[in-house]
Amino acid sequence: MQIDSWLLDILACPECHSPLRVDEDASELVCTSDTCGLAYPVRDDIPVLLVEEARRPGTS
Repeated sequence: MQIDSWLLDILACPECHSPLRVDEDASELVCTSDTCGLAYPVRDDIPVLLVEEARRPGTS
């Protein structure tokens, strides 16, 4: 998965607007907020930042 650092610097969680971090193992961008924590899939190196597509914390 390739996410440019400059892009990661400007991306934010659509739900709570917190910064995102990369989870290479799961191919996801994960919200850094303790209260939100949504995990957004990355498909073909393109982040899918739709709340409907995000995985809630604690689910697989």
